[in-house]
Amino acid sequence: MWWTYALLSALFAALTAILAKIGIKGVNTDLATAIRTVVILFVAWGIVFWRGGLDALPALSRQNWLFLTLSGVATGLSWIFYFKALQVGKVSQVAPVDKLSVAIAILMSVIFLGEVLTWKAAIGAALIIAGTLVLIL
Repeated sequence: MWWTYALLSALFAALTAILAKIGIKGVNTDLATAIRTVVILFVAWGIVFWRGGLDALPALSRQNWLFLTLSGVATGLSWIFYFKALQVGKVSQVAPVDKLSVAIAILMSVIFLGEVLTWKAAIGAALIIAGTLVLIL
């Protein structure tokens, strides 16, 4: 079932690139990122309230808070740079290069999380890197 969510994520990420490219025309990208963040804030908290997830809030540990906060900072920085790249570049170049994050995540999962690097994952990451190089050169 995980792959269904992953495919939906990919679909909405693709829509994000197209909609953002249209939406940032003539707009400061930092302002655009802030608007996007507010929308996501309302959607995310709406889902939490709708599904009844608020009860779990007191059970979060300091480690949960620390790493979720750091993840939020990384997400924000990613969005800021992504919108800037979209403003000055083509979606057909920016979006695939952004997906280099997949190969970087595979590498970081091995280094920081101790995950085992399988041949399949290594080859997939290498192909992503090769594809990215084809697009940027």
